[in-house]
Amino acid sequence: MSETAVLDAQDVVVRYPGNPPVVAVNGVSLTVAPGETVALVGESGSGKSSLARAVVGIEKVAAGSVRFRDAPVTPLGIRRRAVALTGIQMVFQDPSTSLNPRRRVGDQIADGIATARARGAEGSRVEEWLHRVGLPATVATRFPHQFSGGQKQRIAIARALAARPSLLVADEPISALDASTQTSVAALMRDLVAESGAGMLFISHDLAVVRRIADRTFVMYSGRVLEAGATERVWSAPQHPYTQALLAAIPEPDGAGRIPVAPTTEERILWSEIPPVVD
Repeated sequence: MSETAVLDAQDVVVRYPGNPPVVAVNGVSLTVAPGETVALVGESGSGKSSLARAVVGIEKVAAGSVRFRDAPVTPLGIRRRAVALTGIQMVFQDPSTSLNPRRRVGDQIADGIATARARGAEGSRVEEWLHRVGLPATVATRFPHQFSGGQKQRIAIARALAARPSLLVADEPISALDASTQTSVAALMRDLVAESGAGMLFISHDLAVVRRIADRTFVMYSGRVLEAGATERVWSAPQHPYTQALLAAIPEPDGAGRIPVAPTTEERILWSEIPPVVD
């Protein structure tokens, strides 16, 4: 593992029961360094979320390894998680299901602060975290149902970052938000993570947002990484046909939009057979 990496995933395989078993992630390797945002992009069903869940220990790794700060990530179970591994925090796609509806948001952010202190990290006040995500301190006594989707996601981000993680895993954290909020929330996450020196694994199907916030981008298709590299290179000079197809489907800035042509079966087979482009 690189001395500077907070996450080192090597040849990760995730399988789900079936006859035959479903291989959701098939031999994926990636690293995330402190202060770095690494994006995973691809269409639905490409394996992005399965890899994210394996990184934090929600899904069991069938093969390969996931290491956080040079320690193995063990699967989550009924026992209390090792304190060191609370340095990994996750922001989920839907904040309505990740926030406890029966607890005040201030108390939930305080849980994150307590997690940080348990590891010996500095803990800030609830009001400071609310301010950092653009919310007034007065909302600490309110309950999740009293907020909009964008506000709830900001609260979820505050709770995760209050734990002072070394790695933040964000699984489609903006897809449930309205278009006017998506970019600002993504940029907020990038800025707060960079400020703290943590690394972030950002999962999204929105290449336009990824281009603005990610240092490196990994393009996934059918459980494999087909292309990876510096985000601007992947964007401006995509080398794999699948990456080219993803970029071709992005709407034009003038609002006219593009209507992507559905790929043929032959094209999809070709995408899987062409060697990955990784730099």
